[in-house]
Amino acid sequence: MNDKVKNTAAEQAPGEGALGRIAGHVKTAKPVHRAAGARAEFGLRNANYLCIEGGGTLIVIDAAANERPRIIYCGKALGNFDASELALLSTAQHAPGSANAHIQHSLLNEIGTGASGPRGFAAHRNGKDWAADFRVLEVQSDSSSSAAIHCTDKSAEIEVTHNLRIDPATGVFTAQTKVTNRSASPLQLDWCAALSLPLGDQLDRLFGFSGRWANEFQIEEIESFRGTYLRENSLGRTSHDNFPGLYLANKASDENSGDAAGFHLGWSGNHRVMCDRQQDGRSSLQMGELLFPGEIELGEGETYQTPSLYACWSSDGRADVSRKFHQFVKSQILDVRSMERPRPVHYNTWEAVYFDHDEASLKELANTAAAVGAERFVLDDGWFGGRRADNAGLGDWWVSKDVYPSGLAGLAEHVRALGMEFGLWFEPEMVNPDSDLFRAHPDWVLSADGLDTVPFRNQLTLDCTNPKVFDYLFEKISHLVSELNIAYIKWDMNRDTHHPGSLTQVSPHRETGNRAAMHAQTLAVYRLMDKLHQAFPKLEIESCSSGGARADYGVLRHTDRIWTSDNNDARQRQAIQRGASHFFPLQVTGSHVGPRQCHITGRIFAMEYRAATAIFGHMGMELNLLDETEEDRAVLADAIALHKQHRALIHGGDSYRLNTAEYMNAVGCVSADQSEALFSCAQIEFAPGSAPDRLRFAGLDPALNYNVKLVWPPRNPSVTSPSIVEAADLLGDGAVFSGEALMEFGLQLPLVLPDTCLIFHLMQDDQT
Repeated sequence: MNDKVKNTAAEQAPGEGALGRIAGHVKTAKPVHRAAGARAEFGLRNANYLCIEGGGTLIVIDAAANERPRIIYCGKALGNFDASELALLSTAQHAPGSANAHIQHSLLNEIGTGASGPRGFAAHRNGKDWAADFRVLEVQSDSSSSAAIHCTDKSAEIEVTHNLRIDPATGVFTAQTKVTNRSASPLQLDWCAALSLPLGDQLDRLFGFSGRWANEFQIEEIESFRGTYLRENSLGRTSHDNFPGLYLANKASDENSGDAAGFHLGWSGNHRVMCDRQQDGRSSLQMGELLFPGEIELGEGETYQTPSLYACWSSDGRADVSRKFHQFVKSQILDVRSMERPRPVHYNTWEAVYFDHDEASLKELANTAAAVGAERFVLDDGWFGGRRADNAGLGDWWVSKDVYPSGLAGLAEHVRALGMEFGLWFEPEMVNPDSDLFRAHPDWVLSADGLDTVPFRNQLTLDCTNPKVFDYLFEKISHLVSELNIAYIKWDMNRDTHHPGSLTQVSPHRETGNRAAMHAQTLAVYRLMDKLHQAFPKLEIESCSSGGARADYGVLRHTDRIWTSDNNDARQRQAIQRGASHFFPLQVTGSHVGPRQCHITGRIFAMEYRAATAIFGHMGMELNLLDETEEDRAVLADAIALHKQHRALIHGGDSYRLNTAEYMNAVGCVSADQSEALFSCAQIEFAPGSAPDRLRFAGLDPALNYNVKLVWPPRNPSVTSPSIVEAADLLGDGAVFSGEALMEFGLQLPLVLPDTCLIFHLMQDDQT
């Protein structure tokens, strides 16, 4: 369509080229002239029906020219079907007390269709052209797994394009909608979902993801009901409490069997997630960007593109949906630059020193970190400007002479001499009122006219849409990256943005003045990350936001790791990491060994448990190693060595969540050829019964025999003996069992105390 890009965004639309780090959300588009009903060869069946398929997923759409497009079927692939049969099987009839003709839902369920349920599109021109009704203008498809459906409302002079793609390898479905104003009169866009996706009636259990700071990715299970499940986030980041994703399943399904589906919006700003079930049994899902009033106003030829909706279906349980998401993230979202090498074991200084920086002490910490196996040393908050506490200095991105009279080069060189990479903490989007930057440029922050800023952690949000702010941040950060040879940035964001008003959001068809700008702000942050990557191709960036408040597929297109939570309590981490695994592969989820006593919960844990909990993830440490006993440092070194020994399997294998009681958490990784596996089983609380549970593994080849060993902890954890540990010599040579027996009958666990984590290694046995 030869669109001229006006602003850059999270990704390219499916069907518009390979998925990459940058593309357009708001564009200026030239008018298109097409023959009504013009179609490409791929994907069309029975003239009116568009079928896209791949990786075990099938989408069937009635896309007849000049009619409203509608999804007939979406879900797991059907081996033997005809699109016209599916259309006939979906026949609905008039119901008393309703319209004389059955009203079909469309791809956006817009107002003009007269359909019931939530609207997927809302726009107007000062109160006019509010009842859009989109009809198919053209279908383009250059492969059997992707298509673009161009629709128009000729009366309202609005065009929409639905870009749809199924990843042939994983079956993950991606959808975006693009809206173009074809009128000389500006169009105010209030809401546009990526798609209004029908769900079917067989998935009647919903799993939402909620939480709070230090307790992210908590799973809420909700039974089916008539009405709407709605979660909205207007805090300017993905958020701790309203993660933009959900799973659906039914009563017969569990982690590793039965029908299940997962959905996620890849966007790091405000969002809306809606799942609705109507009185007639029809249900639909919508996800999209939550817009403030007046935030998106399109002039003639301008285009808005939604963030991507990602969807995946399986008949092998919820964990299989997760595995497909993981593989999709690895192959289609993450930058291969950082994925081509092992993920370095971190040492982060935050919980070791907080703001109490001393170069000599930090060098001693670096020595100890390297001795236990760290491969990357990250200097956290407190190294710059007047930053001696959290109430000053943000925005002053130069090394503090008060703390580091000779600069940071000496510490950085010391770290590299120990064989570790050097990383540094930044919070680029924020500024403290008590800072040189704010005193010089108080107009550089986001705010709303006539409103006091909501107090939040002694800081304000910088307006990154302002070119002067953008250039200032790039110059300051890039100077330090270059000067100190920084390999890694921990990019933090520690406040919500309640009133994201900007004076820079103007154009010829808009009045000047303070306008909502969270959409543009999110894109500007993406652009800043991308510009740093372009300037420093080997630089890696971690997305941290008071823990896991900015973790999504949108930001992962521009970063290399997410910090799942500020809470390093090993017990709570079991639940946090299990929840995060529904969407994120282990190689990008930061998982750290915390201090003996967690500073958030106050609980005390043995090093064996702390270290074991961190092994299944992108492992790191965030504790004062000098305060740990020599014995505990030795245990930690053994755990890091175990992680490195199996790192390729943990990060490259297929992830499994096992079906366990609530007082346990069991997860594992299985190699692609099923010849090797590593499983973790954590006892969270006392079991109600006197005998321990059986552990039934998953993902093994039932026809293979496996030698099973207990590789953690490095001692017999059973509180009584003898147990399976002695009987099967699990701490020695191990014992051989068939994959079928391990999965169907299971292994009798030893009796252990709460806060004990067992790690089993399974290797194909070729001797039997």
